[in-house]
Amino acid sequence: MPNRKDSTEFNQVAQAEHALAEAHLRLDIDAIDNLLHADYTIVQPGGRVETKADVLASYRADKRFWSVARTDQLDIRFYGDTAVVVGRWKANGKNGEEQFDYSSRFLSIWIKEGSQWKNVAFQSTDIDS
Repeated sequence: MPNRKDSTEFNQVAQAEHALAEAHLRLDIDAIDNLLHADYTIVQPGGRVETKADVLASYRADKRFWSVARTDQLDIRFYGDTAVVVGRWKANGKNGEEQFDYSSRFLSIWIKEGSQWKNVAFQSTDIDS
């Protein structure tokens, strides 16, 4: 049975999720780099798999811009030093010349390294708001 842990651990992971969204909004690549685990993998909505290096390179290329980036509806469950988060991501902005505006349900996996939570995997599925 999953453990919901104490409110401190819950708040740390929720805060990390919100910090990651905020870093996207500011395009704070250092903050994103710090929050992502070295083995980070994202499965993009179209099925493309990207590594941390792929993601950071795309941000450094100055091709992405967010006017909205936020997470909510977080359900966080703990399995030892691993947190599994199901939530909602809302975003709009521009990726290259392509505009985007979407909501998605996501699965995000965080692991605790020392005292810091790092995002190791992320996958999302588009939803109707």
